[in-house]
Amino acid sequence: MKIKARSNNPLKKRARRGFRGFPVATVALYGPDDQHANKLVIGIINHEGAEPELRKWYSEDADIRSLPNIEAEIQTFIKQHGVLSVSMVDRIIGCPHEEGVDYADGETCPECPFWRSKDRFTGEMIS
Repeated sequence: MKIKARSNNPLKKRARRGFRGFPVATVALYGPDDQHANKLVIGIINHEGAEPELRKWYSEDADIRSLPNIEAEIQTFIKQHGVLSVSMVDRIIGCPHEEGVDYADGETCPECPFWRSKDRFTGEMIS
């Protein structure tokens, strides 16, 4: 039986603690497939019902989760906002391109064929 090691990722550690109040940081990873993240988005929600303040990080050539300089920037951003809670899923949730910005509304991303037939939240095939 294989035992899964706990992550050393500070965001995942904070997310495991659960809700501790506002402000909350929501973290989402995006990539061309479900193995390589090249975009990370954090939304800071200051109080219930508030619109999130978004910040995005990109990496052209490396998985963004492996870049120490990005991790340091994220930690600084979260600290500046006095974040008490972190919420994130444990997987890449979709294509890094934005519908209506990088390609037309209602279409699929021409750059990321992997996501064309996948549900963004479950990763399962859709018909």
